[in-house]
Amino acid sequence: MSLPPGFLEELRSRVSLARVAGRKVTWDRRKSNQGRGDMWAPCPFHQEKTASFHVDDRQGFYYCFGCHAKGDAISFVRESENVGFLEAVEILAREAGMAMPARDPQARERADRRAQLAEVMEAAVQHYRLQLKTAAGARARAYLAGRGLDAAALERWEIGFAPASRQGLWEKLRERGIGEELIIAAGLAARPEDGGPPYDRFRERIIFPIRDGRGRAVALGGRAMSPEVRAKYLNSPETELFDKGRILFNLQRARAAAGKGEPLIVAEGYMDVIALSEAGFAASVAPLGTAITEHQLQMLWRVHPEPIVALDGDAAGLRAAMRLMDLALPLLEAGRSLRFALLPEGQDPDDLIRAGGPAAMQACLDSALPLVRLLWQRETEGRVFDSPERRSALDKALRRAIGRIRDRSLRAHYGQAIGELRAELFSSGRLRGRHGARGARGAGRGRRGAAGGFPPAPVGPLETTRRSLLAAAGGSPERYLRQAVILATLIANPQIVEDFVGALENLDLPPGDFRAIRDALLRHADAGAALGEKLGADLGPGPLEKLFGLGHLRVVPVIRSPGDHEAARLCVAQELAKLAALQGGAREVVEAAEDLETAADEGVTWRLGQVARAREQAFRSRVEAQGEYDRAANGAVVSREERDAFRRLVEEITPERGKGGGRGSRG
Repeated sequence: MSLPPGFLEELRSRVSLARVAGRKVTWDRRKSNQGRGDMWAPCPFHQEKTASFHVDDRQGFYYCFGCHAKGDAISFVRESENVGFLEAVEILAREAGMAMPARDPQARERADRRAQLAEVMEAAVQHYRLQLKTAAGARARAYLAGRGLDAAALERWEIGFAPASRQGLWEKLRERGIGEELIIAAGLAARPEDGGPPYDRFRERIIFPIRDGRGRAVALGGRAMSPEVRAKYLNSPETELFDKGRILFNLQRARAAAGKGEPLIVAEGYMDVIALSEAGFAASVAPLGTAITEHQLQMLWRVHPEPIVALDGDAAGLRAAMRLMDLALPLLEAGRSLRFALLPEGQDPDDLIRAGGPAAMQACLDSALPLVRLLWQRETEGRVFDSPERRSALDKALRRAIGRIRDRSLRAHYGQAIGELRAELFSSGRLRGRHGARGARGAGRGRRGAAGGFPPAPVGPLETTRRSLLAAAGGSPERYLRQAVILATLIANPQIVEDFVGALENLDLPPGDFRAIRDALLRHADAGAALGEKLGADLGPGPLEKLFGLGHLRVVPVIRSPGDHEAARLCVAQELAKLAALQGGAREVVEAAEDLETAADEGVTWRLGQVARAREQAFRSRVEAQGEYDRAANGAVVSREERDAFRRLVEEITPERGKGGGRGSRG
């Protein structure tokens, strides 16, 4: 359906995004300014405790500084309600008192048809609920009571019962004037191949209504009471309302619970979800008799960034976990993953809760494996790697799996994690072999290291290394220094912050003080001269003191003597460009590293470390030269104390220099 020009603009102007989002979030009163339409809350799209979700009600846009979700009122309704574009427009139009434009006849006909089928399904749900309360449902009630469901739980889950009658539902619906074709199209009855009268699809089964994300009844699920039937569980056939690959049981309730901070749990079936929810794990869902599809996985990620998949602890459950892992690998990205809680063998969530209570289930969830661990377990469990060929085969299988991750940065982190697991697996065997032959060969290596070549590797990290800027920078001092210059320049020159809002949003910063400062800058980008005061109130003194305590900031002219806004803009732009170049080089290194056939052992790692040390010597000289150039270019008068401070900074970058002339060559 195409909307007339101007309709969406008028809709957005009539709707208050703060009011729409306010139905899903709790505003932080300390940070929000309702008069200005500047609202803050914990994000409804990912689990967090801080208020990083920002709504600008005047502009009609939202942005989360944690998961980077952004959009307007329409996109908010789409994501939070799990509905399509037109459905979101209809919801907002009703709220704004606007009439939807007339649809084309075919679209209106399809919508009317779905509405009719939904009404038929709702009538069936109510019929089966009544049947559970009759004498015919006595056995079903006893079974449900044995599963721990009381009368209140039966009402909450709208559980019903289909008696053994061949046409019980058919006759009741026909008595209400519902057409035969609608009953069959809804999947409630079927015509036999011999042309006889239609019969009910569900007979002698406990009935579970299946509702979509909007709460409409779209299908039924039935659990057989007789052990002799072929299918223990039976779902409605796919219809115009029901696509089993696009529906999750209990999605509507689970989404509301996950929005309040509860973990999202993915179980195997209706009874698992009901047992989990009744035990206090309200954010629980299940697919409908099939493996999870890509669409369902995307639905899960809209609700929670890291769902926990709780599968039965048997071979079938493990196979299901492996299939889901393979489906998820190409779709992973920062902030979207899975964890896997493998239950004790022979138990499902319902069994575990009945045996050990909610605490047993919580313990299982707490020990859930991240996806990378499950991948490692699949490739290594039950195997012996006592030859180069077997180890090479392991490397090949792991590279093939990790190579399916499309996100380059995430792929690099997976490679690092796998490398650590590999070293852990093989290190004990290597150490035993080396210590067992400590005699002549070990002594020979020690003499060779002392006589020439590389010095022996230290046993652990040196104290100077732990205190160095290299450690604080997480192994990337140049990136760390440039990030510090950008943040400090903007704080010292608050009038230019708004010019770099977009660049700040895209700036890749590690968790910690720098990211906290960046987020605070974005929150107060328009504060002007009051920026420093607002940052101090927002962050406290610690992060800012730590930033401006860095020695190299004292020799940056636009920080030492702020006020020249053009020079400050140029400085920030140059540092951003240099960071972008560094990031590009890092990606090339990651891609090259992925092509390595095998992981390096300790000896190779140490030799590479010596090469890296030589590289840092060159980097130190380049930093000094760049510093001299920058000072000359800006006409700065630098005191001897400032030059010494800059030199100490450079020395911090490489705390342990070689002893063979590194210091002597610095005059």
